[in-house]
Amino acid sequence: MENIHSLITQQKAFFHMGKTKKLAFRLDALEKLRGAIKNNEDKLLQALKLDLNKSEFEAYASEIGVVLEEIRFTIKHLQTWAKPEKVKTPITHMGSTSYIYSEPYGVALVISPWNYPFQLAINPLIGAIAAGNCVVIKPSELTPKTSEAIAHIIAEIFPREFVAVIQGDAETSQALLAEDVDYIFFTGSVPVGKIIMEAAAKKLTPLTLELGGKSPCIVHKDANIKLAAKRIAWGKFLNAGQTCVAPDYLYVHEDIKDGFATAFKESITELYGDTPLHNSELTRIVSERHFERLAGFLQDGDLLIGGKSDKEQLIIEPTVLTNITWKDSIMQDEIFGPILPVLEYNELSEVITGIHNHPKPLALYLFSESEEVQQEVLNSITFGGGCINDTVYHFVSPYLPFGGVGPSGIGAYHGKGSFDTFSHKKSVLKQTTLFDIPFRYPNVKNGLKKIKLFLK
Repeated sequence: MENIHSLITQQKAFFHMGKTKKLAFRLDALEKLRGAIKNNEDKLLQALKLDLNKSEFEAYASEIGVVLEEIRFTIKHLQTWAKPEKVKTPITHMGSTSYIYSEPYGVALVISPWNYPFQLAINPLIGAIAAGNCVVIKPSELTPKTSEAIAHIIAEIFPREFVAVIQGDAETSQALLAEDVDYIFFTGSVPVGKIIMEAAAKKLTPLTLELGGKSPCIVHKDANIKLAAKRIAWGKFLNAGQTCVAPDYLYVHEDIKDGFATAFKESITELYGDTPLHNSELTRIVSERHFERLAGFLQDGDLLIGGKSDKEQLIIEPTVLTNITWKDSIMQDEIFGPILPVLEYNELSEVITGIHNHPKPLALYLFSESEEVQQEVLNSITFGGGCINDTVYHFVSPYLPFGGVGPSGIGAYHGKGSFDTFSHKKSVLKQTTLFDIPFRYPNVKNGLKKIKLFLK
């Protein structure tokens, strides 16, 4: 294993030289990253195909394209974000001016997952560079080809004392967490997130946790059924359901359950064909262990759509299960696969109570034409972020900070949110020397009376 302590020491030394704080350096680094990604597009597409069987369309749309757009957006706005922000000063501080400075933490550690192995490693890197940090990236060992491609791209354009990629398994992550880094950014499961937070707590290291959980999708009786079916099928089965913000389970109103089931089956056929297992562009499950876990869920409830799988190819076709209750095994943890359990409801209060009885979700989706229903759900349920009459799409807006709440995550990023996440906000008061305010001092005559008049 590489001498991790030596690398962190080198990065800290490089950071203290002050180069990364210069705006020109940051912009140049982002331009180099954008150029290298474009130059290595074919290599990345090939790696994603080998690791997860992602089609070129899905790999570009959900991995490469969104990263390039994030870089473009960041370069466009960075100069504005990086300026010290002048804020109001109260009358009690007469003669002074107040500013908030955004300064980098130092060395940021990014531990990324396997489900979107390129995007979820590079998007945090963009924010970390934009804020002026040095970065160590630990990509997932479950997608080795993409991890190698990332390591190649980064080594091609950046010195290791600025940005480095360290490949390895959980032991490597533990070694990195034992180091004295200045910020930790982790994307992954809730159990591992707890381990990361425990390690950070020992050193009081600030961190962001992008986790997951069971994200509900509600289809109310007044929904546009055909459009809802297509958008839910897209959001659920994208990347074979291996998406942290995928609809995890469905709440469908009893009045429309049959019509929705018909429309949903048609949408799956439209997107993946009559025999999805024979679709050569169907994303596969990442490992045999994950496949076996998902296959076990197929015994729950009643099979409505799909259900076929190919263990040798690690493929499970888009599947829908009905007659599901919260007691079923599929409802105990995040599914993270192409299986959609359906619960039925009659009153919206049943849905709200059901969701309240479980950890706060990363995402929530509601399909309804009623403004009243929309507001009731938004005001009654706490969740990280989500959509009305769509799924997943909020994730790719640079204007919407993305993150969880409680067990589904801590902190947010994307767009300016990424810059803010990797920046410490340093408050500075600049005081005048032309005059002084005497009554703040304890020796002033009638000081208490005067300060009580001033501080009401």
